Amino acid sequence: MPSVRPPASLRHPVDEVPPPGRLAAFGLQHVLAMYAGAVAVPLIVGGALKLSPADLAYLINADLLLCGIATVLQCVGLWRFGVRLPIMQGCTFAAVTPMVLIGTEGGGLRAIYGSVIVAGVAMILLAPVFGRLLRFFPPLVTGTVILIIGLSLLPVAGNWAAGGQGAADFGAPKNLGLAAGVLVMVLAVQRFAPGLLSRVAVLVGIVAGTAAAIPLGFTDFSGVGDSDWVGVSTPFHFGSPTFETPAVVSMLVVALVTMTETTGDFIAVGEMTERPVDRRRLADGLRADGAATVLGGVFNTFPYTAFAQNVGLVGMTRVRSRWVVAAAGGMLVLLGLAPKLGSVVAAIPAPVLGGAGLVMFGTVAASGLRTLTGVDFRDNHNLTVVAVSVAVGLLPVGVPGIYKEFPNWFQTVMDSGISAGCVTAIALNLLFNHLPGGRTSAPVAAEAPLLESRGGEDAVEQTGEQRV
Repeated sequence: MPSVRPPASLRHPVDEVPPPGRLAAFGLQHVLAMYAGAVAVPLIVGGALKLSPADLAYLINADLLLCGIATVLQCVGLWRFGVRLPIMQGCTFAAVTPMVLIGTEGGGLRAIYGSVIVAGVAMILLAPVFGRLLRFFPPLVTGTVILIIGLSLLPVAGNWAAGGQGAADFGAPKNLGLAAGVLVMVLAVQRFAPGLLSRVAVLVGIVAGTAAAIPLGFTDFSGVGDSDWVGVSTPFHFGSPTFETPAVVSMLVVALVTMTETTGDFIAVGEMTERPVDRRRLADGLRADGAATVLGGVFNTFPYTAFAQNVGLVGMTRVRSRWVVAAAGGMLVLLGLAPKLGSVVAAIPAPVLGGAGLVMFGTVAASGLRTLTGVDFRDNHNLTVVAVSVAVGLLPVGVPGIYKEFPNWFQTVMDSGISAGCVTAIALNLLFNHLPGGRTSAPVAAEAPLLESRGGEDAVEQTGEQRV
């Protein structure tokens, strides 16, 4: 018999589809929250490879297009691809250093894209293996990882608030003043505005901040007139990919780091939306990451991962619908196909994004603390696990370049505070709570989701209840 769609009253909030107006507003909020981070990777890599302005613009458009496609795949799902949670996708920063080295010393863009394709295939194949590792992510580990994600993102918001890394007026009082004004606006809307408006507090803050920035001379819309109305990315625009062994090996390390980070983001969103991530859902989400990465190598862009920036937005707004983020993915596709629209969004001043980012990233850290409140810290070593993991995770954030004398593969893993903290939390949890002689941590309330679900869109998708 054909499946019957449950009535809205029985539908899990993750599966609810808001009215068109709200869908567009909530989706645009996600786009604005992640746009600066989305275009940063092609800007950094393209700049290091000294690409022409036209090629750099092409990289950005291709990136936005693939960000949108990857986001829709992740949220909507296709067969066994997609976590079907409100997850925004973007290029991973873990791949920046290896890609710059490959591009400048190991074969150029063609070698980058060859290694990205291989990494994407590896992620698809390894997804079920990571799904089986979910039992090593109890609340002790997940809460610590979520806390590290939020804390490691705060410097990003701080750089935006100061004017953007490398800005001539970095740290000028006018930049920080604009960021503070946006922060106050976001908080005021969230506190005093009616229910619906409070849920788009970040969008209101960004729009109001941008409007205030125009007469103050913060914005530059000159690039809008120079942009084309339509631009379509074509496969292998820069030539057929090449497969250089050192490049492939370094990108495989990136793939493992990316999968670890993505697992933390999935678990965080699962906690926030009250739809815990089980083995099957985790594997499906990682497969989608891998598929998007393969497409990235084909369509002239880079490896993709869940964007932690938007995790904070989900927690802050309490809008849990995956269709909202899918709508944001559709907007990114439109921006990727219409460079002129992308130029308008790109003109938003960095301090405006910084003011909003402080709230969003702080929300992620607070969510990690909330998860840790359910962990037993009495008469065990759990406090040590949290303390050392947070310290190791924040070390590269607080002291950039601390590992610059180490091998490239080590830097790839440890230069990302998220992956460094995640690996440390897993290892210490195993040492103190799983190896013989260790104490078992507090009972895990989310043990049920570790049972692998069977079938297609079953009751887990329809009602949000776990079927055992």
